[in-house]
Amino acid sequence: MQTTPPHPPTITDTTPIILLRILLASAIGISFFFNIHTLPLFDLDEGAFSEATREMFLHGDFISTTLNGEPRYDKPILVYWLQALSTRALGFSEIGFRLPSALAASIWVMVIYGFVRHLKDERTGLYAGLMTATALQVSLIGRAAIADSLLNLFITVALFCIYLYYQKPDRRLLYIGFAAMGLGFLTKGPVAILIPLVTSALFFSLRGRFRDWYKAAFDLRGLLLFALIAAPWYGVQILRQGQAFIEGFFFRHNLDRFQGPMEGHGGSLLYYLPVLIIGLLPFTTVLLKAVSRFKQDRQSDLGLFLWCWFLFVLVFFSLSGTKLPHYIVYAYPAILILMATHIGQLRSRLWALLPAALFFSFLAALPTLLDKFKDRITDPFVMDILATAADPFPTNYTVAMLTALVVTVYFVFDKRFALAYKLSMIGVVTVTVFWGSLMPVIAEIKQSPIKEAALLVRDDPAPIVMWRLNTPSFLVYSERLTEKRPPRSGDLVLTKGIYLSELNNFQVLLEKNGIALIKLL
Repeated sequence: MQTTPPHPPTITDTTPIILLRILLASAIGISFFFNIHTLPLFDLDEGAFSEATREMFLHGDFISTTLNGEPRYDKPILVYWLQALSTRALGFSEIGFRLPSALAASIWVMVIYGFVRHLKDERTGLYAGLMTATALQVSLIGRAAIADSLLNLFITVALFCIYLYYQKPDRRLLYIGFAAMGLGFLTKGPVAILIPLVTSALFFSLRGRFRDWYKAAFDLRGLLLFALIAAPWYGVQILRQGQAFIEGFFFRHNLDRFQGPMEGHGGSLLYYLPVLIIGLLPFTTVLLKAVSRFKQDRQSDLGLFLWCWFLFVLVFFSLSGTKLPHYIVYAYPAILILMATHIGQLRSRLWALLPAALFFSFLAALPTLLDKFKDRITDPFVMDILATAADPFPTNYTVAMLTALVVTVYFVFDKRFALAYKLSMIGVVTVTVFWGSLMPVIAEIKQSPIKEAALLVRDDPAPIVMWRLNTPSFLVYSERLTEKRPPRSGDLVLTKGIYLSELNNFQVLLEKNGIALIKLL
């Protein structure tokens, strides 16, 4: 077996460990829990997952999910069960639906910290955890009321166990990996097997140990454990739903997604490059440093393993017909660990902090840019939003963004603190202004009219029609199902304001930010 000699501490700064621990705890709290209870559910995904959970209680069925009364085959059951437990304790609320994801993301960060601490040193582990917790896209996905935070945790645990098993064959590690894949399969399906399986096969093969991989991958006890976790629900679901579930889940929402764009979510082979650059803000420079060290990293066992993981996910989803930004997050643990091993090698403060400075500058200028370029917008719905919406940017928005920019510029000139520590601080600043200032603005524009309309009609006995609009969070907040048909007299109708000209004889109950709630007379 080829082994890698113990690594010396990677980062040579003198920031007290206790300070980094406190910063990591703060980063997790802000990134995954700050304003988690005040921001409304975002459509489409948060609304759909949350409504499917609500309908389990509505129908008294905790095996087969529905959305607006129709079978929902998009995802397996585990995240719905966890949301059901959470909402049973906290009610049908934003925090009730989001808490399982936020907790999973927090555990995910700590697992990454522990793994890197075990293989490297605590300082590198803390920086890996800090960058993971505060990378922009991780923060966004980590708290969302969807399945991906949970899936990220299980994929990461499975792959970490595989690598540790490679280092020291211990059946307990192998079985934890199988259990994690079983839970992942119960969370989102085949992708929870595909990523660990292919990554480990590539890595073991490149190290000349394919036979060891084969024996581990087809370990009978491991396969039995996987089956005991995942098979019961799938078996019951197939018995209940039959071919419709097989075709809807395995073919349409898995195989068909790879073969071609679904619901308009396509893109070029380079789709994920800008996603990486933006999604890993404010650590884009660290990403570039890690990429530049590819040749050196692949010489070590850990480096090769992490690059196999990252590159497989990147290539696979780049070739997939359906592309969504969050697919690349499945590769983030690998690249973030690589980034943590190289963050101490950055020398230029300006270069390291430039992405954050540009990001905060853009956000500070956003109100002015929207006002300046709104005449060039051609989408009728967006035009209607801008025409009818009140100024959504409060004064404290601009103050927050300019403050973040000033802190970043100060760190460019400061020579007292280690650059890695300053980048971590900027990561915490990033998620603070993101969730404290930017997302409330987006929520006010995009989701507040949906929630307000839903609360208006919650107790109205009239039939509700959602017409030429798909916002399932409306169902969550109204605690009602809607009918799918053309509107008729006596209906409550939720639609886009641009479609009102096609209807006659109605009373406007709410018109805000391009959304209209009316009652046909």
